[in-house]
Amino acid sequence: MNLAIVGATGMVGRTMLQVLHERGIAVENLYPVASKSSLGQKVAYGGKSYDVCLLEDALEQDVDFALFSAGGELSKEWAPKFAEKGVVVIDNSSAWRMDENCPLVVPQINQSSILDSHKIIANPNCSTIQMVMALAPLDREYGIKRLVISTYQSITGTGKAAVQQMEEERATGSSENMVYAHPIDKNCIPHCDVFLENGYTKEEMKLTHETRKILGKPMMQITATAVRIPVVGGHSESINVAFENDFDIDRVRTLLRETEGVLVVDDIANNSYPMPINAMNRDEVMVGRIRRDESQKNTLNMWVVADNLRKGAATNAVEILEQLIKNK
Repeated sequence: MNLAIVGATGMVGRTMLQVLHERGIAVENLYPVASKSSLGQKVAYGGKSYDVCLLEDALEQDVDFALFSAGGELSKEWAPKFAEKGVVVIDNSSAWRMDENCPLVVPQINQSSILDSHKIIANPNCSTIQMVMALAPLDREYGIKRLVISTYQSITGTGKAAVQQMEEERATGSSENMVYAHPIDKNCIPHCDVFLENGYTKEEMKLTHETRKILGKPMMQITATAVRIPVVGGHSESINVAFENDFDIDRVRTLLRETEGVLVVDDIANNSYPMPINAMNRDEVMVGRIRRDESQKNTLNMWVVADNLRKGAATNAVEILEQLIKNK
């Protein structure tokens, strides 16, 4: 297999390389793609060292698969060029997620939506991935009617510059490299991505539209608030789920325990519940604080945490790749 990783020197790109290594995926030739500023750097994989190259260089090679994680505008321009050459692109940006001709895939839920004709496959938003991992088995059993979501998102979702801002603020009390509109250390900012005309942010609307597409329920009622917090371990989500039918709490826990990739951490007697510090560098989606909403019928509360760089991005993309290799 000849593999290109577009955005190889970024946080998600480096995590992709780490996950590929951990899973022992054999790569004959690796093409680590980055911007001109990264030329001259090398990337190690499988006992070999590879020179960072430009997109134009990778496009000229005999590439089988390309993992893109370099932003939506770049993906819109270059993913079709790779696809035209027969390369299967797995794209981590928002560029293709809502395109009706591109499947939006979480392998444990809807891998079957990928057809041989699909050359661009969209990786969902990080906060969407972890949420639908917990929701899908419950939707199949009880039918989800409405979701109310509040997210508490790691600064790593913004990238290396956001981590630098927080580290500088912690060290000196301020930062000259402001990524956010406000200080992030000792703060939380209810502003993830840009604001839209409806008063919601793009991140909040991604949760809405992508969840509907992945679960195949275009009319599902969803409302979300996304908040950035000063942690690096992963994203946390408070999810209120209204079902069409009543449910049994023990059965809910069983369904979640039986779901591949989900880990139930829910022992309040021993103060055991999901936290980003415990999710960091893990692929499982952790679910806890599972309890009935006593204010209205057929409604559940739960707390969902996952490492946004791994299952929320890199690991999900690599899992899609693994399934494509198996089916080749």
